Amino acid sequence: MSTSAEIRILTTPQELFAAAAEEVVRAANEAVAARGRFTIALSGGSTPKALFNLLATNARTTLPWERMFFFWSDERHVPPDHPDSNYRMANEAMLSKVPVPAGNVFRIAAENPDAVAAAATYEQTLRKFYQLSEGIPRFDLILLGMGPDAHTASLFPGTKGLHEKARLVIANWVEKLKTHRLSFTFPVLNAARCVAFLVSGTDKAAALKSVLEENVPGEQCPAKMVQPSDGKLIWFLDRAAASALATQS
Repeated sequence: MSTSAEIRILTTPQELFAAAAEEVVRAANEAVAARGRFTIALSGGSTPKALFNLLATNARTTLPWERMFFFWSDERHVPPDHPDSNYRMANEAMLSKVPVPAGNVFRIAAENPDAVAAAATYEQTLRKFYQLSEGIPRFDLILLGMGPDAHTASLFPGTKGLHEKARLVIANWVEKLKTHRLSFTFPVLNAARCVAFLVSGTDKAAALKSVLEENVPGEQCPAKMVQPSDGKLIWFLDRAAASALATQS
């Protein structure tokens, strides 16, 4: 476990979302003041949806939307109008409700039937945006969730994608789901200025204990492999998710 990790335990999911929203606003305004823009990678799943709703409602006037650039840390291999699409969820909960320019939103073209090609295209999108022929892009903030199996982004236990060192975006085959998932790789996650995990619910408690307190190998516990090399790592937890931890504050 990285010593730089900051663990924030909130009582309820609502307090977790409010704390995470404050962090997004702080990081955005700080990035724009320092560099003129804010780059953020969104996650999918149910937990960030409530955060996105909150940002669209409460932070409409406090966020520099025109200077914010949105990406996705992972995506399901489905078209953008599909119910499972992470892009669709973020668009419906937040992006369609706020004054963000359409050109600032970079979704993964997951409607491409060739998942490997879709990943390669998104990697080129990142390189073009960051003007990198090589090297790793540095996001200001990457939001992540964690599954009950300790997967994060679409880096699942036992999958080949856990070991990818060269690529930025991969099509990771997930055998238990019998599908490819499109995902940032650990080099991208670990290059961020800040990574924020949002973890809610008792179904995550055992996995969270494994990640934060137990000596379980990263191959079985992928979220443990998120260790920003020169950035902050924040865990936003509600009390239910933190219920198995030895140290609860």
